[in-house]
Formats: sequence, structure tokens, C-alpha cells
Amino acid sequence: MSDQSPPPGWTPRDPDTPPGGPRDVPQPRAHDRAGPRQSRPGKNARRKRTGWRRLLPTWRMVLGGVLLVALLLGGALVAGYLLVDIPPANAAATAQSNVYLYSDGSQIARDGEVNRVNVPLSQIPRTVQEAVLAAEDRDFYSERAVDPKAMIRAAWNTATGKGTQSGSTITQQYVKNYYLGQEQTIKRKVKEFFIAIKLGREKSKNYILEGYLNTSYFGRNAYGIQAAAQAYYGKDVGRLTTAEGAYLATLLNSPSAFDVVSHPQSRPRALARWNYVLDGMVKKDWLPAAERATTRFPEPGKARAAAGLSGQRGYLVEAIKDYIVEKKILDDKTLAEGGYRITSTIDKRRQTAFVDAVDEQMVSRLEPETRKADRLVRTGGVSIEPTTGKVVAMYGGIDYTKQYVNNATRHDYQVASTFKPFVFAAASENGSRTQDGRRITPNTIYNGDNKRPVVGGRIRFAPENEGQVSYGNISVNTATDLSVNAVYAQMAVDVGTAEVKQTAIDLGIPENTPNFVTGPAMALGTLQASVLDMAQAYATLADHGRRTPYTLVEKITKGDDAINLPERTPTRAISREAADTTTSMLVSVVDNGTGTAALAAGHPAAGKTGTGELDRSAWFAAYTPELVTVVSMMGQDPDTGTLQSLYGALGESRIGGGGYPARIWAAYTKTALEGTDPVDFDLELQPGAAQPPPPPSPESEPPQETTGEPSPSAPQRPTRPTPSNPTGGRNQGGQNNGGQNQGGQDNGGRTNSGQDNGGQDNAGTTQGGDQGGTTQGTQGTQGSAQGGTEGSDGGPEEGLRPPSAFLE
Repeated sequence: MSDQSPPPGWTPRDPDTPPGGPRDVPQPRAHDRAGPRQSRPGKNARRKRTGWRRLLPTWRMVLGGVLLVALLLGGALVAGYLLVDIPPANAAATAQSNVYLYSDGSQIARDGEVNRVNVPLSQIPRTVQEAVLAAEDRDFYSERAVDPKAMIRAAWNTATGKGTQSGSTITQQYVKNYYLGQEQTIKRKVKEFFIAIKLGREKSKNYILEGYLNTSYFGRNAYGIQAAAQAYYGKDVGRLTTAEGAYLATLLNSPSAFDVVSHPQSRPRALARWNYVLDGMVKKDWLPAAERATTRFPEPGKARAAAGLSGQRGYLVEAIKDYIVEKKILDDKTLAEGGYRITSTIDKRRQTAFVDAVDEQMVSRLEPETRKADRLVRTGGVSIEPTTGKVVAMYGGIDYTKQYVNNATRHDYQVASTFKPFVFAAASENGSRTQDGRRITPNTIYNGDNKRPVVGGRIRFAPENEGQVSYGNISVNTATDLSVNAVYAQMAVDVGTAEVKQTAIDLGIPENTPNFVTGPAMALGTLQASVLDMAQAYATLADHGRRTPYTLVEKITKGDDAINLPERTPTRAISREAADTTTSMLVSVVDNGTGTAALAAGHPAAGKTGTGELDRSAWFAAYTPELVTVVSMMGQDPDTGTLQSLYGALGESRIGGGGYPARIWAAYTKTALEGTDPVDFDLELQPGAAQPPPPPSPESEPPQETTGEPSPSAPQRPTRPTPSNPTGGRNQGGQNNGGQNQGGQDNGGRTNSGQDNGGQDNAGTTQGGDQGGTTQGTQGTQGSAQGGTEGSDGGPEEGLRPPSAFLE
């Protein structure tokens, strides 16, 4: 009898397994009885990961990675601490000089030897120490030598575009100042980290603070708190007040920029930082709130330049330094470390020509001993190649050791009517129209009556013209020649003041320029741009609307290493037609208007005059196709530094842009372009910009209106008769240019006598100040007898100032 087969679904018993009864045999589950039994993982077996989960690390892998990184990081920290020693003092502790060169490699100057006197901490007033801590590291005495959180936060803010920020403690800054250097490299930061930790363990907080105060750079070539006290306040550090100590602490953040004497435009930022320091002292209970409330800003003394920086050398070195720092090529502390060889763009021959022109045309005529007003005279000038953006010459003042502030780069004088071309450029660029829908071109007719209220603006504004002359209906071209304020204030509103501002920015005027406020008055030049800024903007017009950022630096080297310079790729600021049409009108200003003194240069030129509020400044901005130059005369009290009027200076009742500034421009340009043939402007004008035909004779048919100009018939150009008895005239060599004879000069103004242009007689003008008061011969309206500024009201737009307050 054969063995009976096991029931279906039962696993045969292994014959080698000892019998254990029914308990040893697993009982089948209900669902297993239907078919073969499927294998199942044990209780502790890992479930297989499927799909996208296979790409993720397991928690064991994550934990292992974290432990590995921590182990490596800890090992690196230990190794770094053991391997990095505290080095001896670096070369920056006894910093070298920088060498500044002309473009041909000849030397401009060295920036002097290091000024440092070490003092013990006990000689530094406690409030001065606390001011520095409030500015740089308020928890210095309680925190560790390094602050990793602050370092990470600073790195994140820098990476996300919130500005370059420091995460360094005072200990780290001291290590950088004394043991390492200012270079921004990972290697230097790593060394700084370990040396700071080691120094913090081996030295006391007082030792570190004393070292920091004695090695920090405060500007004015002053290293250490003692040298800074002498440089800014002419006293030893032990005699510093709390307010003075707070200002010196302010300088640590930006030594060059926060010097309110050499950089007046930075005063608001410097004062904000000074207040931050004092408020921090109050928060830390280092300064009573009552004393804080009565603390006043302590004005620092005048800077004393080194003898090697006399004449123009100091101005050039300062301007080059500022350019390097502002363009973030090097920061001022790194630059102060020294050892750099800096080749500038300054052309030695042209620089000499600029100085000679100012000396011959103006300085030689100053008599400060007998004329009090002559003590007030300051002059600044900049010359740029428009196609390259290179600054080839700069005049900063009579002598850097006598007038420390660079008049070419300061931002505290109004640019007056030199801004008007930007208004027209904006009109041309934007295809703007008048209030009654006419396209704005040089031939567009505007009403030029004195005190004519501006139409279409939100602000009531009725500007006075120079001499309070009413011109009636005149073309934009004539209004530009005569610098008529009523026309340009209305044009700014027609274009849109926001559009005017944007065009000026595109041309090269910095957006943060002081008093750069939108409104009808902006057309009259109330903003306070520097001579350098204006040269940049006019260079864009000269290069047919293409803007090339200016530069003062050709090359920087340190040893065998070359320092990278920023890219200066030209960009299209405005269209060629807009720029060239603006240029065509500025050519007319030189040929027929307020800038005729520029004809003495012997080269075709386009330019604009301007005279600031209360005659505090007088400008001439002009260019040939090859060279752009801006000259400005300014009034400043040599004792108090306040801005003053130039009335009576150089024996003139008024000083205007068409007088001394234009003559300086002509004398410089003639020499600067010596040996080159005169080059005419190659202009592409906007539609409707061509000059209309001369007016018809009475018996002929009236001319057709200019295409695209549904305007009234253009009136005769206002005439500017010559006074009957001009005295003290200055003959311009009898130059006859296209029928224009430049006659004498009355009260500092030029008489343009008898220009005959296609049968139209433009009688002369007694141009005092900025070409003086205009006499409109056809209307018999007498201009200002003493000349005066040609124009604009620089005061509040709601009201009007007396004629003596005008801008032109």
C-alpha cells in the first residue's frame, strides 16, 4: 500500500527534522490554502525602496555624513590653530608710499611717509575708547575674538547684494591691520580667523584695543588715534572731547569719504554715522542722555597737505584716490597700505596748458590785498576726451596746500544754465511736444516773456529772465543763445520733469547729486553737480549720444601684479539725432550767443554759459569734436568756507560764464589742440531741426512754415544793441568770423557788435556777468545796466527772488 500524498497546500516535513508533533508545524493561513505560499520578509528585514525614494539618502547616510563633516571641520580647526602662528608686524604697520604718474610715466607725486605715533591705552580718554567701541564693536569686552554668526551674516548680505559688510570683531580688524593686510582673499581671511583666536587666548582685551587704536587708518595719512587727533583737531589724543572722539570713530568706517572738509558733499552721511556712534554710547550707558542731547558736531580743522603735494599735484592725487575707492578698485585702507604704482590718464602737456590758461586769464589779475572780493575766487576745471572717457587735465585750485578742497570734484555749487541743454536733449529724445501739440525742435516758437507763468505744471512757477527782459515769441534756438529762462522752464514741463532728470542721468549726471529735484526750476540748473560730472555729461553729447564712463586711471601695479580695472563699455545714452541737434544749438551759442569768447580758440566749438544763484558760481561748458572742457569760477570765504557771491571780484561788477570761464576755456583749448587742424562737427539732426531760411523782404511772399511745425511765423531774432560808451573794453584781436566782430567789453561783459547774418542785424549785447543784461533793440527794452546773470531763479518755485539772485 503506497504512502498517502500530503494534502494540497501543506509543506512536506523535512525527514531530517525530528518529529515534534503538531505544535512544530506552522498552521496554514486561510489565504494560503488557495495556492502556493508566498515568501514574506521577516519582522526586522528592510523594505526595498522604489521609485524616486531610491535617490534620497537614508537617515543613516545623513547622520554619517554630518559626523564626517564635523570630524573633518574639527580636525581642520585644530590643525589650523596649531599650524598658524602669530606672525611679526606686516609692512602695512610701517606702510609704504604710493607713486602717482602722468600718462607718459613721469611722476606726479608720492603720497608721503606714514604718520603714526603710538600711545598707551591709559593716555586715551575713556569716552574716546567707548566711542570707538560704539562705532565698531559694542560687545568687545564680552564677546570672543571671532564672531562666526556675524561673519556668515556679512557674507550673506554681500552675496545677496545688500552691500559689502564687515563681520569682523575689533580683534580681527587689529589682526588685519597689524599682522596681515587689506587684501580680500580667502587665504587672508582664514589666517585672520586663526590668528584672532590665538591672539584672543594669549592677550588681554586692553592689549588688543590699544593695538587697534594705534594701527587703524583715519584718513589724512594718519595712522592711529594720536596722529588722527593732530590731523583733524590739532591736539593730542588726551585732550579730545567726547564729540571729537565720536567723529574720529566715525572715520574708521570710511576714512576718506567721511572727511567733511575735503568732501563736503559727504557731510550728511558723516553726520548720520556720528549720531549713530553717540546713540550707541547712550544705549550702552557710556554717555548720559542729557549730555548726548547737548552734544554738537565738532568741526574738524583744515587739512594740511604735505609739501610734496603742493600746486596741482595734491588735487590730482586726491581725485585719483577717490576714483580708485569709489569704483571699488581698492578700498581706502588697502590703498593706504601703499606700494602701488598708479599710472593716470592725465596728459602732462595739457595739464600744464590748463594751469597756464587759468594763471594768465584770471589768477594774474587777482588783487586780494586791495580787492576784498578777490579773496573769494576759486576755480575748477576738467578736460575729457569724449571718445575714450579719459580725463586728460584737471584744475583743482590755486594750490593744494592753500586751498585744500578740489574745486573740480566738489558738489556744492549750482550748475545754472549749463543744465539747459539736457532739457532740450530730453525733448528731442522723447519726441516731446508743446502744450498745444507742436513738436519741439530748435525752430519751435515759445513765448519768452519775463515772469510768464509756466503752464501745465503742478507747481506755480513764473521765472524771471535776466534783466527782466521780455522777448515775446522766439525760437528755441534763439532762447538757447540768449539763455531765456521762461522758455526753458516751460519746456521742462512740456517734456516732463521726470524725463528731463532721467535724460541727465543717462548723459552722466549722478542720480544722487545734491538738490537734484524734479520741478520746473530744475531747467535753470538748481542741482549741484561737480565740474567733473558736467564734463562727463557734455562728453556724451560730444560723442553723438554715446556715453563712455570717465576714468582717471590707466594702470595700477604692485610689484609684478597688475590690479584689475573696471570695464568701461560705451553705452547709448540718447539717440545720435537728439545729441547732434543739441550740439547744433550749442554751436549757435558760441557763434551768436553768450559764449562768443570761445571763438578765440580757433576751433569750431559748441558750448553753454551759466551763472549760479546770487552769482556764487559762473560756468562755461563747451567742446570741440576732440575735446570736452568745463570751467567754473566759484565764490567761497577762505576763513569760514561758506559760499559767497562774486560781486566785485577782479574789478567786475558781475562775473558770468561768458567772461573769465569762457576765456580760460579758449586759451586752454587753443594750446591743448595746438598742431591739429580745426575739425567741423559731423551732425545728424532730428526732423525739423534745420535752420529756416532768412526772413523775406517786405515785398516778397511769406515763407512756408517749417515741416512739422504748425507754429506761428517766427519773429525777428531779438537784437542786443551795443551801449553808447563802452569803457574798459577788451579787444579780441579783431577776429572777424563770418561777419561777426567781437568788440569791447563793458563791465566784464563782452560787446558783440554788429553781426550781419543774411540780412538780419543782430545788434550787440553788453554782457556783464554772464554776458550781462540783454538789451532788446527791437522793443526798446533796456537790460540791466551792470549786466548780470542771464537768468534763472534759483529760489523756491513758489516765489521770485530779486534780480540779484538770478541764475543764468
